[in-house]
Amino acid sequence: MGGPEFLASLQACGEGVVIEAGVLIFHPENVSLGARVYLGHYAILKGYYKNELTVGDGTWIGQAAFLHAAGGLHIGRDVGIGPHVCVLTSTHDEAAAPRMPVMDAPLRFAKVELGDGCDLGVGAIVLPGVTVGEGAVVGAGSVVTRDVPPYAVVAGNPARVLRSR
Repeated sequence: MGGPEFLASLQACGEGVVIEAGVLIFHPENVSLGARVYLGHYAILKGYYKNELTVGDGTWIGQAAFLHAAGGLHIGRDVGIGPHVCVLTSTHDEAAAPRMPVMDAPLRFAKVELGDGCDLGVGAIVLPGVTVGEGAVVGAGSVVTRDVPPYAVVAGNPARVLRSR
């Protein structure tokens, strides 16, 4: 992955992008990478046939991160995404389908936004519809279930604001 012919299949690809071995990018026609983006070993950018996955200049995506863009995913500039981070943009709507297997329930899509300069610690999980504000820090292993204010430090399951920086 990462040869000139593959990079040309992306919706956009800036200068100086680094794609390590084992990276998977699905629906590259809906994936845009800014300049100087780093994609660590075995990261998965799960583009989708609709909606877009955009990654801003200077963003670092760690090893084995899973970024799901079915509902749309916008990652700002200079964002740090630690190894094994999981960002989700869809979920099965179990309330719309009572008494049936959850996997048979309809999907509900919601865009995720990661603001410029924010940082997601190792193994953090961001759920559909969440915005992580500019400069915010999400602690390792946290589960982000609601919006994070700019420059806040959050941690826990569910993630809660600890302080502002």
